[in-house]
Amino acid sequence: MTIAPDPDRPGPAASETDAADVLRAAVWMLGAVASFSTMAVAGRAVSFELDTFEIMMYRSMLGFVIVLSVARMANTLGQVNRRKWAMHLGRNVFHFTGQNLWFYALALIPMAQVIALEFTSPLWVLILSPLVLNERLTRVRVLAALTGFIGILVVARPSPETLNIGTISAAAAAIGFAGSILFTKRLTRTESLTCILFWMTLSQSVFGLICAGIDGDIALPSAGSVIWLALVGLGGLGAHFFLTTALSFAPATLVMPVDFMRLPLIAVIGLLLYGEAIDAFVILGAALIFGANYVNLWVETRRRGNRR
Repeated sequence: MTIAPDPDRPGPAASETDAADVLRAAVWMLGAVASFSTMAVAGRAVSFELDTFEIMMYRSMLGFVIVLSVARMANTLGQVNRRKWAMHLGRNVFHFTGQNLWFYALALIPMAQVIALEFTSPLWVLILSPLVLNERLTRVRVLAALTGFIGILVVARPSPETLNIGTISAAAAAIGFAGSILFTKRLTRTESLTCILFWMTLSQSVFGLICAGIDGDIALPSAGSVIWLALVGLGGLGAHFFLTTALSFAPATLVMPVDFMRLPLIAVIGLLLYGEAIDAFVILGAALIFGANYVNLWVETRRRGNRR
């Protein structure tokens, strides 16, 4: 999933970032790109054996074990609390729904198309933030949202022939991720990363268990699928870690363009592994979506920098 950079997040200003820090940030961001791409390939591979609820259940259980182990070693388990339980619940309902739709779309449409539509989640954050975060909808944000919407039309090219459950699922997944981002922004004002990840992995393990077992049949992964499931879990957690670290070295305006490398990388992987043709319209639409995100981020960062 795409993680929308937070302009309010403390970090180095672009003018204060030296070349060495930019290089470090780029290297960490390459790790995030590799992790996100690994999760996409592993998710596609395991989707032919397990349904999305089973994938989420096993992924979240693995993540819960990892979070507990790291928190114990870092002595941060004491930061876990229940004071924002309703907000944690809302965040994880959105994330669980979005991630399930994302895995479902991976099995139905080309991976590059899924990633391109995933890039729209920050635009949904712009649209929904006045309702959830009481943020003002500026002219730049409106223009970014409209440009991004044009990008969605270019990628999906909705018509009776091209519009299908896969493209609808990928587009809906972006809305789920946006809801998760908005709740996460609220939570990070008072809660630690350990607390957020603890409730994320625990609650989504429970959601996955309930949804996967509602029909009374939970498939056990084969030996080969266990490896793919491990890559899904490690890829997701690793991507969050790499991205957060990259943002600690350089501002989002310098870091986030590297994330766009996911699209051509996934397009090449789809071509080599699955024979998926590289669609020029997907690349063009994704460029519009990314450009809208980046211009808004650049304007927001400059505006906040001028206030200091």
